[in-house]
Amino acid sequence: MGKFLKIAFFFLIGILLIWWSLHQIPPQEWAKFTTALKTTKYWIVLPVFLMLGFSHFLRALRWRLIMEPLGYKPSIINTFLAVLIGYLANLAVPRLGEVLKCTLLSKYEKVPAEKIVGTIVAERAFDVLSLGIIFILALTLQFNVIQSGWHQLQAQAAHDPASPNTHYFLYISIGFIIVLFLGFFIFKKKLQKTISSIKLIIKGIWEGVMSATKLKKHNLFFLYSFGIWFMYLSATFIGLYGTEGTGSSFATAISCLAYASIGMILTPGGIGAYAYLMAKVLELNGIEYTLGLANGTVQWFAQFLIIIVLGGLSLILLPIINKQDK
Repeated sequence: MGKFLKIAFFFLIGILLIWWSLHQIPPQEWAKFTTALKTTKYWIVLPVFLMLGFSHFLRALRWRLIMEPLGYKPSIINTFLAVLIGYLANLAVPRLGEVLKCTLLSKYEKVPAEKIVGTIVAERAFDVLSLGIIFILALTLQFNVIQSGWHQLQAQAAHDPASPNTHYFLYISIGFIIVLFLGFFIFKKKLQKTISSIKLIIKGIWEGVMSATKLKKHNLFFLYSFGIWFMYLSATFIGLYGTEGTGSSFATAISCLAYASIGMILTPGGIGAYAYLMAKVLELNGIEYTLGLANGTVQWFAQFLIIIVLGGLSLILLPIINKQDK
């Protein structure tokens, strides 16, 4: 019951963030927003569903590839289901899914969780590099658009006075650091045992990270990585045609993917931030903010629905499949 209440609490926060983002629409623009949602081509959700589902499958294959140098080769089905459950958990608590999918695989495949956590770190490092490439492509293909957005941000910053709460935040941060140091010296003996345990975990994580440098199938690893991000990009591009007046070029889709990915990091599951950043990118490309927000909302909801459906099914299937195997 305690775990259920925690998950319900984070979902409630997500719902409140959606409510807040929708209330940022000016009253006079609500008619356009609701019309865009009503005329949405919902059949587009199907190809987006398939593309993103396939990207998750490629991610599972890539994860197995990184685990191979460590001497572990879990089944494809267990790895895929663990990845989907991880995405589902991330909707409730950000980054919880990264740990959860390792513990699930550890339970059903008998592999050390601390070592495969290291493989997740290696995966995420490569994802950051891939996102950087997407940003470079966006900057190359839409330099004028991004430059225009940067000038707008500078203009807004020049007109907005510094918040008086900044100094209070600084004082609180300094106080927190002082309390942290005092706590360390007071509970030093108790912390020593914890530190030794952490060292063992870090050692296992480091082994997992280094496994990425010992890959025997480098070409396959890069092929999987390219496929993952190409599926993300294709789903974003097709999704732009889901609402009236938001269909755009592939270059625009690259910019949308770059900034919307940041939105997925900023808030749990990208709630609010994903749609807002999509709308701002589309606005810089000559599309009304309200229409862009409607499209961003639809695209975010499609991804949310995919995770709920596939993650929920995986949560049911994983113990059933492994019970049958036994």
